[in-house]
Amino acid sequence: MDSDADRLAGTRRETVKYCGAVAGAGLLAGCSGREASPSESGSGGGDVGDSPPERSGTDSSTDSSYTAAMAPAGEVEFDTVPEDVMVYSLLYADLAVALGHGDAVNSLGFDAEAGGNTLDAYYADLDGVSFDREGLTQLNAGTGGGISVDRELLYELDSDLHLADPSLFASFDGWSEADVDEVRDGIAPWFGNIYSRRHSQPPEAYRDRYEYYTLPEIGERVAAAFRERERFAALDAVREDLVETIRSDLPPAEERPTVAALIYMDGTYYPSRTDVPGFANAHVRPFGVPDAFAAEAVTYETAYDHEQLLEVDPDVILHQYGIASYYDVGAVREELAAHPVAGELSAIANDRLYPSGDPVQGPIMNLFQLEMTAKQLFPERFGEWPGYDHGDDYPDIPADECLFDRGEVASIVAGGAE
Repeated sequence: MDSDADRLAGTRRETVKYCGAVAGAGLLAGCSGREASPSESGSGGGDVGDSPPERSGTDSSTDSSYTAAMAPAGEVEFDTVPEDVMVYSLLYADLAVALGHGDAVNSLGFDAEAGGNTLDAYYADLDGVSFDREGLTQLNAGTGGGISVDRELLYELDSDLHLADPSLFASFDGWSEADVDEVRDGIAPWFGNIYSRRHSQPPEAYRDRYEYYTLPEIGERVAAAFRERERFAALDAVREDLVETIRSDLPPAEERPTVAALIYMDGTYYPSRTDVPGFANAHVRPFGVPDAFAAEAVTYETAYDHEQLLEVDPDVILHQYGIASYYDVGAVREELAAHPVAGELSAIANDRLYPSGDPVQGPIMNLFQLEMTAKQLFPERFGEWPGYDHGDDYPDIPADECLFDRGEVASIVAGGAE
């Protein structure tokens, strides 16, 4: 199973018609299934808007049917816009809301209340934007870090679309590629891509048809499925402007702090690389900061104790899942400051351990997480990060210190871009 799914699973971390799983080589031309390098796929730096997303699907309101395409599912034909959609991750829940179709979501992979809290924390400053998690079905019934999704539950939901990566479901306990195909043929198609998060390997059966996408590229493809290409283009233009604002005011590379992205629990640090491809780093990559773990062989199993992290000694620590999510970063900061070894960390001594975002981020989340990271890393250039108390909404930022226009984003989500 994808380690990203494992991280979210455990306490430790985190009317439509299917047209065929890409017989045509056009969609997946050049896809080898391995972890592509930045020069081989669209993901290298594309999370920060280096080039416009590739067009896929049609948006003509005069056609009775239309198509959208994304690996590994391939090309999917839609007779109508999906109105009842199974969603597994916050990436696709946030995308549905961003495209004006949040009310179509009927499920989440994990606790809907927790996931809804995270989205609400970001949406609080967007007038009229919300995510109604009441009545959502929780797909994962696993315990102790395992993932268990009953196929019968998908039949009960009877969705128009499964907005999830079919290869992820094929990796779940009790699932196979044949089971995924049965759901596709018997209920509704799949449409999702999650291994682009860190360019990790999908199950072997899907590798020859897999492709890695940037966050904008995923958004553009999902927008095609909902016939909301113009709305997504308007929202992504906000992101591009924000990234340009950031890039235009960064200090010289040699003056940027070393940054460690990690999770801390029970005396152990679980690191993540920030200098590798994938949309998990879409809120950090634009800053071009040195990865404190660049010289380390970091895998999902990598763990550090206090002494080992002190050897790395990052200038800044970004604690993942820190906003209305799983970890009370304020309590973590207090614990580490009181520890005889951890208290010697430069990031702790200089009060530079911050709550950071969710790597499984959608486009609205990404805007706030870019702004948050800018203020945490470079307060002298982008304004002070005001601090954050566990469980609160994203903090209020003075209007003259906001790095993107909340009103513009709210208007786009409400349909103002149409």
